[in-house]
Amino acid sequence: MNHSKRSFTHRLMGSFLLVPLTLGSLTLSSMALAEEAEAVRFAIPPWPGVTVKSQVAATLLDTLGYTTQKQELGATIAYQALSQNELDVYLAAWLPAQQGMYDTSTQGKNKLVDLGTNVDGARLGFVVPSYVYDAGYTSATDLCNEELRDKAGGVLYSIEVGSGTSDLLAKMQDEGTYCLDQWRLSETSTTGMFSQAKVTMDRDEWIVFYAWTPHWASIEYDIQFLDDPEDAWGPDGGRSDVRTLVTQEFAESSPNAARLLGQLIFSADQQSEMIRGYSYEEREADEVALDWIRNNPGKVKEFLEGVTTRNGQPAWPVVQETLEIPEA
Repeated sequence: MNHSKRSFTHRLMGSFLLVPLTLGSLTLSSMALAEEAEAVRFAIPPWPGVTVKSQVAATLLDTLGYTTQKQELGATIAYQALSQNELDVYLAAWLPAQQGMYDTSTQGKNKLVDLGTNVDGARLGFVVPSYVYDAGYTSATDLCNEELRDKAGGVLYSIEVGSGTSDLLAKMQDEGTYCLDQWRLSETSTTGMFSQAKVTMDRDEWIVFYAWTPHWASIEYDIQFLDDPEDAWGPDGGRSDVRTLVTQEFAESSPNAARLLGQLIFSADQQSEMIRGYSYEEREADEVALDWIRNNPGKVKEFLEGVTTRNGQPAWPVVQETLEIPEA
């Protein structure tokens, strides 16, 4: 990246701030402006895909004259903050893994507005290394197999307690789904889980763990999803929706920004590549986001269809010039 591009990136990141959940007396309803409210506040769980995806959205919104802010917090707290109008946007509503939280938050006085799916081809569920899959263990029903359980040490690895996944796995254990009551869950950070998987696979040992796509692991690791005949991970074998949620107050006060967010749709492979750049290659989120924007002008133009700057100018010409995007 040349000096001018790097300088722009640094200026852009200046407005993408870490903020406390409570913003005191500053609320959208108190802003008596003819144009849309300036602030767009993102709730971001500590997942690489959501971090970069939110940064793409923030880069575009900043360029259009908004001021984006972010708060990193777990999914459960994110839903609570949104329902209390303390944050505005959530790009990580994985369904059905977060179905309970989703159902609660889309009802009642401060219900959330669903702007649609932002990832095509998402999936989650149990995975094994390809050499375990090739040995004949291809379905979640095989978790009832004693050989698989013994060779994997009787441990199934997953992400942090408090996530929607943790709640779903606990339910499977309670109900004995796929004999999960005969396994011990090891729930840790996402980084810790994938580190354990890498160490185990480097030794050609057996392991069963939770994974999802989009994620860099679906590119870097030679793994296979186990079939889910009971649809324990949701309809169609764990194929998932990742939906964009905003507060009703935000949708009403910032329809232009909401339109952009509703048109922000990635393929699973596109998001996996962004995650790889950020999490696996350890590049900065703003750099990965800006590179993706410049390398995908046609997609960005689709995101901006019918969208304007905050003061009413057509969005695409402004974004293209400011971010130095080639012709679509």
